[in-house]
Amino acid sequence: MQFHLDGFRPGDPDLREAAPNAGGPLPAEVDVLIVGCGPAGLTLAAQLSAFPEIVTRIVEQKPGPLQLGQADGIACRTMEMFQAFGFRERVEREAYWVNETSFWKPDGADASRTVRHGRIQDVEDGLAPYPHVILNQARVHDFYLDIMRRSARRLVPDYGLKLMGLQIGGDGVAVRLEGADGAEVGVKARYVVGCDGARSAVRQALGLSLQGDSANQAWGVMDVLAVTDFPDIRLKALIQSAGEGSIVLIPREGGHLVRVYVELDKLKADERVAARNITVERLIGAAQRILRPYAFEVKEVAWWSVYEIGQRLCPRFDDVPDGEDRDPRVFIAGDACHTHSPKAGQGMNVSMQDAFNLGWKLASVLRGRAAPALLRSYTAERQAVARELIEFDREWAAMLSAPLRKEPGGPGVDPSEVQEYFVRHGRYTAGTATRYAPSALTGTGEHQALAQGFPIGMRFHGAPVIRLADAKPMLLGEALEADGRWRLFAFAGRGDDGGPEGGLATLCRALSDDVLPRFTPAGDDIDSVIDVRAVFQHGHRDLALGALPPLLLPAKGRLGLRDYEKAFCPDLKAGADIFDLRGIDRARGCVVVVRPDQYVAHVLPLQAHGALRDFFGGFMRSVA
Repeated sequence: MQFHLDGFRPGDPDLREAAPNAGGPLPAEVDVLIVGCGPAGLTLAAQLSAFPEIVTRIVEQKPGPLQLGQADGIACRTMEMFQAFGFRERVEREAYWVNETSFWKPDGADASRTVRHGRIQDVEDGLAPYPHVILNQARVHDFYLDIMRRSARRLVPDYGLKLMGLQIGGDGVAVRLEGADGAEVGVKARYVVGCDGARSAVRQALGLSLQGDSANQAWGVMDVLAVTDFPDIRLKALIQSAGEGSIVLIPREGGHLVRVYVELDKLKADERVAARNITVERLIGAAQRILRPYAFEVKEVAWWSVYEIGQRLCPRFDDVPDGEDRDPRVFIAGDACHTHSPKAGQGMNVSMQDAFNLGWKLASVLRGRAAPALLRSYTAERQAVARELIEFDREWAAMLSAPLRKEPGGPGVDPSEVQEYFVRHGRYTAGTATRYAPSALTGTGEHQALAQGFPIGMRFHGAPVIRLADAKPMLLGEALEADGRWRLFAFAGRGDDGGPEGGLATLCRALSDDVLPRFTPAGDDIDSVIDVRAVFQHGHRDLALGALPPLLLPAKGRLGLRDYEKAFCPDLKAGADIFDLRGIDRARGCVVVVRPDQYVAHVLPLQAHGALRDFFGGFMRSVA
């Protein structure tokens, strides 16, 4: 991390200097009002709290922070996002790491007993730099709340406030809130974001509803402390019995707690699971029968619930009706716009990615760097992702609830098919399969061959590098912070050492003379909007730092200090050359443009100076 840019400050570098109007009671006017302190709401609040000039507030009808959350699965892609926010290591320290998954089926000799028929690596090698982990949702909330408290905005949720209604006008949204004492509070917001769950009051105020159906299948879930001789109790496991249903077993953080999803009853059409009056004792009994011949003695139940499988999607994620041509003022994210079963482990992850997608766009508009039309892309991009999630969840849930096939070609599912499906969709469950379609924010693929390992529209897949100035081994993706900036990675062609006649220096001059001044406000650091980094093919001891183009050693801040963290080289000691790992054209090099939410926006030749200018000009406001 970097600090001391504007002068020496002792103490905690994560504690930002407070903005003049930071903290305090809920003001009458705000830039962004977030409704709901779930994963989506806190992701958005943490991101927007990084901008001192944006007045962001978040309200929650509950009296205080979440103490025990229902969600727990954290995908590899989400860990990359946590790295950008700065708390990935804290999550890794506390979490259970999902290293392997085992599969169990009825014993062929005695169908009343279960036997293991497969055990596989949970995430394929090289797919992501960080693990798939399990951690209580409430702890994720704690980490976000910590970021918010330390931010320049000193942002703390306003608890005990319930949304009663909203009215959209030409210059903003009038919001009516009600306190725990029944007193009404009015707030005028330029933008409102509903992150208030499946029963979203914001969604209802927009006249929208979740559309979809139920699978008419009841499941139970419980977090328990148990004594058992089941050998895979500390592995993620899928256990299918001959006639008692299925279990999905997820070990939890701490070394002892385990979550058990238990298949229960088929429901009649229009029947709600609450009508069955299912008890936790029934869940425990079902789990014990499915796990036979192994014992499963529950000593303590930390939490339990029953639910019915259903997949539902909102027809749009903002307040603009179909056919109406205007920019949105109100948005919904997370469970407010898509719901599904929990066994895919994607709900919390996709919800946070919704907010990460929206946050940088709101910041760009509110800071005057993009026109409000940019906000139209939120529904276009995230609704497609939610639709894919629901289709995956529908298939996976149906497979887990299907009876076992008794004879070849008969109805039902074979356990080997379940394992094969799990492996085939591993990239999806890791969160790395999302791909945004070509748009103003995502280029087309005519130059994709220059960087085959950075697919346009997909997340930026970091790789090991050595930072030139201090020889620090790191992942290139660690340069992607949640600060709203675009990144431009210039991969040098063969032999290019940054000298004045090379392609990389020529690119840097074009950026410095034309592209960057066009979009960077006067007086701001040259990298405050578009952060340019370079990756050379040379070993880090074979380049002279002082000979780099000035753009790669920019003077910044009040004191004009140099930024020495713009240039990188392959980590040859580790035998993992980023040019080979990511399929970079060594002869020609290339430019990889990365969005503030860590997705690859474009791949272009080093000489495509005009194309870079035109790409950013397609959605950014020119200040020149």
